[in-house]
Amino acid sequence: MSNLPRVTYSNTGEDFAGVHAHLDVLIPEAEARLLGKSRPALIGGRDRIEGQIVVALSPIDRDIVLGEFPQANESLVDEAVEAARVAYPAWRDMGWPKRVEILRAGADVLAARKWDLSVACLVEVGKSRLEAVGEVEEAIDLIRHYCSEMERTDGFRDDRPGASSAERCRVVFRPYGVFGVIAPFNFPVALSIGMMSAALVAGNTVVFKPSDAAGLTGRLVVEALLAGGLPDGVLNLIQGGRMTGEALVRHPKVDGLAFTGSNAVGMTMLRHAAASQAMRPVLAEMGGKNPAFVTASADLSVAASGVARSAFGLSGQKCSAASKAYVARDILDQFLEALIAATGKLAVGDPRRQEVFMGPVINEKAVDRFSIATTEAASIGTIVAGGERLGGGIFDRGPYVQPTVVIGLPSEHRINRDELFAPFISVLPFDDLDAAIADANRSAFGLTAGVYTQDERELDLFLTTIEAGVLYANRASGATTGAWPGFQTFCGWKGSGTSGKGGLGSWYVPQFMREQSHTLFGTP
Repeated sequence: MSNLPRVTYSNTGEDFAGVHAHLDVLIPEAEARLLGKSRPALIGGRDRIEGQIVVALSPIDRDIVLGEFPQANESLVDEAVEAARVAYPAWRDMGWPKRVEILRAGADVLAARKWDLSVACLVEVGKSRLEAVGEVEEAIDLIRHYCSEMERTDGFRDDRPGASSAERCRVVFRPYGVFGVIAPFNFPVALSIGMMSAALVAGNTVVFKPSDAAGLTGRLVVEALLAGGLPDGVLNLIQGGRMTGEALVRHPKVDGLAFTGSNAVGMTMLRHAAASQAMRPVLAEMGGKNPAFVTASADLSVAASGVARSAFGLSGQKCSAASKAYVARDILDQFLEALIAATGKLAVGDPRRQEVFMGPVINEKAVDRFSIATTEAASIGTIVAGGERLGGGIFDRGPYVQPTVVIGLPSEHRINRDELFAPFISVLPFDDLDAAIADANRSAFGLTAGVYTQDERELDLFLTTIEAGVLYANRASGATTGAWPGFQTFCGWKGSGTSGKGGLGSWYVPQFMREQSHTLFGTP
């Protein structure tokens, strides 16, 4: 289906009729072929079925069985780490050009299996059709981008003159060894691939644990990369929940960790690594509380579209989701009218259907978090759109809630400070943009932010003073969401990241390596 247009997070105005027609046919066929199977661990190139079996159900419809997933215990985690250690020397010594060749072949396999992966992502996580397809496209581009970065930099090698004519100097980067990669449910293809491919192209071997809510896509991603030609043991898959993840994080023979998830978990991992005898990198992206600013000069239709899409895409379950909008008081009523209208046009339901923009939240725990927030918001502020759990039909078979807009909450209220990971946005009026930005900067997080303005001074104020790593201006497709490999980097400041350098760009892969200086005398 190479004649179909590529789906990205920015080309929302594209005509995707052909994509939808293809998915209409593919979805039921792929469900019958992919769902309900055993998806065991994969260690050293072999399936491992040990462990308690967990039967996973789709959030779209609890009658849909995603598959059976044996939960890896500490002993199996140890075997996975050992397999990665055994495979490491040969993978390291292979050299980056050969690793690039193998990973590009893996990207080609992903491209060939793109539609199956998209359906798996849609059904397992509850993504809309275009979000799911776009995510798989992003994953393919991530591998290719990181491979291109290795080529562009000659493996991040830097030749330098010596301090005298008798010597030559160079700086090279070497892998650490075994990386543990722990991925979240919300981008089970792109985030998994992004972390794994960077670790692998740098010369590390990997033990990968997908989210226990995304075991199907986790297994399919690993199978695709292995089909590209990865040697046995270079990439190992373990399935499981918290106990499996903790066993991987605490394993003494894991040399580095890549993680995407909550701040609490990421910082716990960092503290544990810091307590070790030797430094182990912890590359963590840890969520956000992302503001959008709408000034009096903004195009309100563009702003309302961008805020709604960022707040309610994937039911607000993105670390980059817009969760509060600071709006100039003079245009507050007009903006609210436009936002409520935009929100009302977003179809909620079974995301296998073409017209649906927002599917379910991931589980009942997410519903509880949403319900607590709406109760608090109604007691102090005013819910102007949404606020309810949906019922009837498909809604009775999954955790579906309404996209929700609230006003009147104090800036200090915990809804305006904590990451909710739900389709929920708080609107706060402001009289002074500088003060609104200062209030947003008091957040413990600093991931993404957006602004809508036609005033150059306001734009400059936003760009130079907001404390976040990913900034957008006047974006109708998403106020705070939609980064893409090679175009936008994705870096969390403050409590949103541990390294100050983000994925999708030029400075991510080197974090999976350490620097080494060579000074050579009298050698050819």
